[in-house]
Amino acid sequence: MDELDAAILRELQSDARRSNRDVAAAVGVAPSTALERTRLLRDRGVIRGATLDVDLAAVGRPVQALIAVRVRPPSRRAIEAFRDWAQALPETIGLFVVSGAEDFLLHVAVADNEALYAFVIDRLTERAEVADVRTSVVYEHLRRPPRIDPVRP
Repeated sequence: MDELDAAILRELQSDARRSNRDVAAAVGVAPSTALERTRLLRDRGVIRGATLDVDLAAVGRPVQALIAVRVRPPSRRAIEAFRDWAQALPETIGLFVVSGAEDFLLHVAVADNEALYAFVIDRLTERAEVADVRTSVVYEHLRRPPRIDPVRP
């Protein structure tokens, strides 16, 4: 990753929908150069795509929670099976495999507190490998788009 790649990445992080011409002008290169460099960043897996930011309340899922889950036995098989299952749930909007007292931190979005209760009691705790669950309701979720400055050798 050189300075030009880093500059292109910074520009696209501020607005992934910018035209190639705008990116090229911002970094001071020809549009063909910016396009080729952007393609190479995608091919190398540096740029993995662009995401859509959805207002969860507007789509009927205004209640968010962070749920810490401990799995037993703490084996690779049990952890990977739970990870794959939890990631596929429609309520799950984020999933972290973590170290410490818990094995997972799930970020979920549901319609209301009743749906949250049903999710925890009827879905999570029904799984045999789930040993412990702790739920924290999110009052406010403040986010900023990630701005990653590449590390250069």
